Amino acid sequence: MTRYEPWSILNQLQRELERSFEGGRPGTDTAATAEWTPAVDIKEEPGRYILWADLPGVSSDSIDIMMENGILTLKGERKTEATVRREGLKRVERVFGSFYRRFSLPDTADADGITARSKNGVLEISIPKKAAVQPKKINVVSEG
Repeated sequence: MTRYEPWSILNQLQRELERSFEGGRPGTDTAATAEWTPAVDIKEEPGRYILWADLPGVSSDSIDIMMENGILTLKGERKTEATVRREGLKRVERVFGSFYRRFSLPDTADADGITARSKNGVLEISIPKKAAVQPKKINVVSEG
């Protein structure tokens, strides 16, 4: 018995397209070898952006978050459970191995203030916005 998933082929195609585009950029060969892609939600609030990634079974020690040149990179690994024995399983849906995601952040993102925390298998990355530049009045000095 197999579960009917009408969108699975489209999701697979999207992942392959993302990998092919990322694979052409220097330093992104990790994307081509990622074994799974975590689901992500992103929200914009007045003072920050929030990114939530579903990472059940991934320890905090196995997650790397990098910010470089306006790109936030999230990568890591869900390690195979030593107690799980594959023989005799009738269905295998959980994926183990490496994951990799990249996100372009807007210029308003404050890279120095980014924080991350993990709770109940959900990683939350908080990206504060830079303070808006306020106009400055310049006085004219009269010489004469």
